[in-house]
Amino acid sequence: MPIDSPRTSLQIRSLVKRSGELELSLAEDAIPEPQADEVVVRVEAAPMNPSDLGLLFGAADMKTAKASGTPERPVVTAQIPEAAMKAMAGRLDQSMPVGNEGAGVVVAAGNSPAAQALLGKTVAAIGGAMYTQYRCLPANQCMALPEGTTPAEGASAFVNPLTALGMVATMKREGHKALVHTAAASNLGQMLNRICMKDGIALVNIVRRPEQAQILRALGAKYICDQSAPTFMQDLTDALAATGATLAFDAIGGGKLAGQILNAMEAAVNRSATEYSRYGSATHKQVYIYGGLDRGPTEFTRSFGMAWGMGGWLLFPFLAKIGPEEAAKLKARVAAELKTTFASHYTKEVSLREALRLEEIAVYAKQATGEKYLLNPNRG
Repeated sequence: MPIDSPRTSLQIRSLVKRSGELELSLAEDAIPEPQADEVVVRVEAAPMNPSDLGLLFGAADMKTAKASGTPERPVVTAQIPEAAMKAMAGRLDQSMPVGNEGAGVVVAAGNSPAAQALLGKTVAAIGGAMYTQYRCLPANQCMALPEGTTPAEGASAFVNPLTALGMVATMKREGHKALVHTAAASNLGQMLNRICMKDGIALVNIVRRPEQAQILRALGAKYICDQSAPTFMQDLTDALAATGATLAFDAIGGGKLAGQILNAMEAAVNRSATEYSRYGSATHKQVYIYGGLDRGPTEFTRSFGMAWGMGGWLLFPFLAKIGPEEAAKLKARVAAELKTTFASHYTKEVSLREALRLEEIAVYAKQATGEKYLLNPNRG
């Protein structure tokens, strides 16, 4: 039986129009009756991750954002540069729900044992469309949170923790012995540091500002390289030589950083080379781009030999590759260490309506370190 499930739910929608305009709004949708293996979650916390903001804003220039609508049903519009419209072709004139993950209380459940077992429980969920008051989704896309865990504590139980664990697992599967991570003072970066310190893995952290370096020093991180320092390339090469790291995960994407990492890896490997090779070292060096904080082109100068790779890495294809059994082990670790290794921190909690205020968008759209927002669709 339902605990407290209304018939409709407010939800944030993102629409890219053929006219080159982005429209953000609140839509009221009917809540479906849960099927046998489904549950209805009253969503009380959902993180505003970079991957979510990529769908929310598309390629729009949010500096052009304007507000309209009413206080109850706000509308935000922004212009999309003409050059960026080609990348939006697959979603034109589609009103799209937003939000990869979140947490809340199961208020209705289908009649299967798995669904009924979650009724009344606080769960984390991953299934898309989580920027909504109520979400109906399969029970197997939910994870019951440990007793005493709040929705806010469990809101980021999937994307960042599993991404960080996936990076470590990829390192082991591909035969590397240490890691490099960019934008390393982020929530995800801090989790990765805690994992690596706990598991005895060397991690080279690349940050963009001195204050970000200080965040990681306070956590106990050993290798921190600040891009703004004049000695950045020397510092990076020294850290790579000390750790033997030949695998990097890059959240920046555009610009020269990915190429700089490969060049520094080659220089670090060659410090111990005993003979010259015009093809460079035989040690494979790999950079995976998993984010797009810089939307410009990726630029690199090939000074790193022939044994190298640069490609994309995403969480869900990785989980599909390792299979449900291995994925379940990663999820079990997240649940066990949710308040320690995988704890997330937010600077502000906002409601659905507050998330569409221009002054709030101006802050969280920057995706700046230390300014991560938590959405509470049932707030207010």
